[in-house]
Amino acid sequence: MVDINIEKAEAILEKKGFLDIDINPSLDLFAEIEKIKKEKNAIILAHYYQEPDIQDVADYIGDSLGLAQKAQSTDAEMIVFAGVHFMAETAKILNPHKKVVLPDLNAGCSLSDSAPPELFKLFKEKHPEHIVITYINCSAGMKALSDIICTSSNAQKIVESLPENQKIIFAPDRNLGAYINKKTGRNMVLWNGACMVHEIFSLEKITKLKIRHPQAKVIAHPECEEAVLAVADFIGSTTGLLKFAQTDPATSFIVATEAGILHQMQKNCPDKTFIPAPPDNSCACNDCPYMKLNTLEKLYLCMKYEKPEILMDEELRIAAKKPIDKMLEISARYGL
Repeated sequence: MVDINIEKAEAILEKKGFLDIDINPSLDLFAEIEKIKKEKNAIILAHYYQEPDIQDVADYIGDSLGLAQKAQSTDAEMIVFAGVHFMAETAKILNPHKKVVLPDLNAGCSLSDSAPPELFKLFKEKHPEHIVITYINCSAGMKALSDIICTSSNAQKIVESLPENQKIIFAPDRNLGAYINKKTGRNMVLWNGACMVHEIFSLEKITKLKIRHPQAKVIAHPECEEAVLAVADFIGSTTGLLKFAQTDPATSFIVATEAGILHQMQKNCPDKTFIPAPPDNSCACNDCPYMKLNTLEKLYLCMKYEKPEILMDEELRIAAKKPIDKMLEISARYGL
């Protein structure tokens, strides 16, 4: 039995736009969530950076590419997106007639925030001969200004699918763009955006950690700064890092990405050791504060009340869908 005043709950939802309601602590949230999923034909899509409880209750866990592909193919009537706002927006763009809910509307993204569409539009106008490839970690407004969307999993293939003389603007992540330039030999124009989590890793601390664990391999996400990527034994998307840890013979890894991925790494490789790369901050934490706004309690409540819901102007949705469709088409062509 849930100890919630329905009218009070609705008032909080209406006023705050996110869920901040007390729940009876004796409630078995795992059982209740499974019950609601069946009753409402709902699917829970969760990013690897979510807290372990949410990962454990999700129907699908993945990175941005996998989540977009799953959102496109699901038969569920309600998509519950345990991630950040741009991810839920992407699901809505691909599923206009389905209800898409997000546990906390405040779950934003520092990288997405670094690329305001109105400013990027002016930047784009200064490079009229360039096509725009935009990393999926951006708003619907940014997607609508793009020609092709990419993820860290498929960015290199997408760039390489274009003629070598094609001029390209890459946005919003400068570190991922620089990495792809280096890998492909291109000279893409880079928007000056970055992820606060991936830019905070300390090369000095990673080096000291490597001295203490000489057998450990350093694996890093390409959103990290170039100095960190230079010392990595493997660079890859979130899914790529997970697969590498599973297949590589090494038994210990220093992981330079958001710490949420360690839960899946440890589950899949219980006999291996995973060490979070230390950031250059006083709290020694490398969690994304936006990802961690979602909790199991908020997940349950958003499924129960079907709020907060992601809504979108149809003209914007159509414009944002075109570059996503192009990405999915290219990804299918290369079997990504």
